[in-house]
Amino acid sequence: MKGLIVRRVLIIILIISFPLSLKAQFNNTFNPVNPPGYTNKQDQKKKEGDEEMLPVKPKYTFKRYFNSLMGRDSMKIDKMWLGSLIVPGTAQIYNRDYWKVPVIYGGIGGFMYAGYKSNMKYHETGDSKYKTSRDLYYAGAMLTYWASVMDGLHNYKYYKDVLPARASLYSAMLPGLGQAYNGDYWKIPIFYGGLITCGYFIYENQSEYNRFKKLYIWASEENSDYDGSYSVTSLKWYKDTYRRYRDYSILSGALVYILNIVDANVFAHLRNFEISDDLSLNVDPAMIPALNPTFAVNVPATYGVKLKLNF
Repeated sequence: MKGLIVRRVLIIILIISFPLSLKAQFNNTFNPVNPPGYTNKQDQKKKEGDEEMLPVKPKYTFKRYFNSLMGRDSMKIDKMWLGSLIVPGTAQIYNRDYWKVPVIYGGIGGFMYAGYKSNMKYHETGDSKYKTSRDLYYAGAMLTYWASVMDGLHNYKYYKDVLPARASLYSAMLPGLGQAYNGDYWKIPIFYGGLITCGYFIYENQSEYNRFKKLYIWASEENSDYDGSYSVTSLKWYKDTYRRYRDYSILSGALVYILNIVDANVFAHLRNFEISDDLSLNVDPAMIPALNPTFAVNVPATYGVKLKLNF
């Protein structure tokens, strides 16, 4: 009797312990095993530490900008370009072309002074030749300013042959120049064709808008002697329509200009990628180890195949 009771107790213990051991096996299979003494609090501290250690991009300050001009820090090309737009000659200072600074200010100042003198003579005499010379001198000052900015972009030092930001700024300063910098010369007539077409429609729509605007004002006046074939309502419709067409033409020209900048930037990035004619697929046998060999005890490696695609 006692033996029967003992056997029944052992059977009950085995029945209870078997599911527990099976559960432990599944837990060990699907859940990672942490080393002894490892707690969830340590995981939480690690996550908090990772969040605290995330790198924060420092703000670009005027102090850093002036340190860059003095050679104590580096400067990106867009910061240099923006600074040269505000204060001409700063790009030459950063590029260590100090001798160009007096040339730039001498050229801008000389053209501006000559334009001022021509403007004074034009107001005194009313001679149109002084007006023409004034406009040419002012245009020379603007061209000198533009050339100083372009010179800074051209002489910016970079470790690669093609800098995407330089291509974008080239196209912003002169449409098509970024494409020439990338070697895509065939795109230049396309962009200039788009800009010229948009300019033509801007001019035509603006001319028609001005014409119908004058007719509308004339026909809307009290006691007007307007006897044209268009009614006041039709004149207003044509005026508003050509104004809308003019705005659409301006928007189209702006889109072509922006597309010119984006194209220069994108294809400058693509030039940094190596493109090979070797297109092949290799299939080789491979041995795949465990993902975490530290805690993978008595887990053999898996054998399979490895695919390698060259493009």
